[in-house]
Amino acid sequence: MDPSPTPPPRPPLPPFTAETALRKVRAAEAAWNTRDPEKVAAAYTADSVWRNRSEFLQGREEIVAFLTRKWEKEQGYVLRKDLWAFTDDRIGVRFQYEWHDADGQWWRSYGNELWEFDALGYMRRREASINDVAIGESERRFDGPRAEGDDTAPPLR
Repeated sequence: MDPSPTPPPRPPLPPFTAETALRKVRAAEAAWNTRDPEKVAAAYTADSVWRNRSEFLQGREEIVAFLTRKWEKEQGYVLRKDLWAFTDDRIGVRFQYEWHDADGQWWRSYGNELWEFDALGYMRRREASINDVAIGESERRFDGPRAEGDDTAPPLR
C-alpha cells in the first residue's frame, strides 16, 4: 500500500490552452508575491526538481528551505511573470522582480523559467536562469502585487 495519498488536482490542468497557461502563470505570480515558502512549495510535486541559477534542488523540503533563504536576502520582493510559450504540459515564462538587499541597494532580476507539470497540475520540474541588475530606488517599476485585470507584460529593459 502506498503511504502517500494522491493529492487533489491543482487546476488548471494540462493539456494547456493559451487561457489556462496564462491562468497558471498568474497563479504562480500571486503565490510567489506572498513570499510564503510553504504556500509556494505546495504548487510543486513532492519530488519536484529545480535548477535556480546555479543551485539544484529536489523535493518540497529543499524548496521551502531555498525560498526561506531567498526571501531573507531579497527584501521588498515584488514579481511580475509573463507567459512566453506553452505546450501540452509545459510552460515557458519570462519574469522580472525587484528587491533590495540589507544595505538598501535595489535590484531588478530578469529571468526565464521552464516549467513541466504532472497530470494533476503540480509542477514537477522548474529551471530558472536569472540575472541581477543594480537599480536606483527611483527606477523601480513595481510597488506591489499586480492589480486585478492588469495584463501588461514587463518591458524588456
